[in-house]
Amino acid sequence: MDYQRPNGRGTAEDVANLARRAGQLAGWAARTGFDLTRKLPGIDTAERGLKQVERGLLSELRRRLDEVDDPYHAALTAASAMNRADIGSRAVETTVTLVPARDHVEPLRAAMAELLNHSIGFGRERAREYLYAIILRQLTPDEARILSALSDGSPFPAIDVAERSAMGGTGRIVLRNASTVGKAAGVSLPDQVPGYVTRLIGLGLVELDEEVPSLETQYEILLTDESVREVEKQVKRIKIIRHTIHVSRLGAQFWQACDPSLG
Repeated sequence: MDYQRPNGRGTAEDVANLARRAGQLAGWAARTGFDLTRKLPGIDTAERGLKQVERGLLSELRRRLDEVDDPYHAALTAASAMNRADIGSRAVETTVTLVPARDHVEPLRAAMAELLNHSIGFGRERAREYLYAIILRQLTPDEARILSALSDGSPFPAIDVAERSAMGGTGRIVLRNASTVGKAAGVSLPDQVPGYVTRLIGLGLVELDEEVPSLETQYEILLTDESVREVEKQVKRIKIIRHTIHVSRLGAQFWQACDPSLG
């Protein structure tokens, strides 16, 4: 499988194509019930081959996302080149003549300048594509699963566990954004779901809302979650604060643009 780039840089089209191919591969595995046929003769070899191809696609996708229009990466590269040239010029100074020292490139300032330059030339669609690429680079696989589970707009229960103050009020929050969405999404690290949800909220992809009474059974199930029970052992007086989580407007737009099943 050829991953070579014609111009030495990942393009938005390359990234989209890779994402589409990875999504189609995952979709094929789901449609054919790959997990349910592992006992068939030769299926273990086929499964290893499938996973190897999938890992290759996803690794290349991650690499190209890391290189698409990353101003800080470009600034660091420029700074490194300038600093090497500066060291070389100072070495020449000792043997030939004195040359004024070159100012060091400051990557943070150079990166900001690069972003401001982009803001002049970007149209609406290009700016949106850039935003989505930056968001996609920050997601973990488990967080992508959670976003997929939320993508149809369904709410999921979420709770905060707080210390109850002496006056019966809410004190310190000891666990934030525990939710059943992790189990529904089949995440690999269930104990990290509160952190995943908090990050997705921080990225603007997920929103908190009020308690939904019709989810009462799910709230009760959530209270038996291991992460919740562990925190309860550490706090003398607890107060449970109920919420729901659902995909945000940005999250829905982002998923529409990145949904591999639509590729």
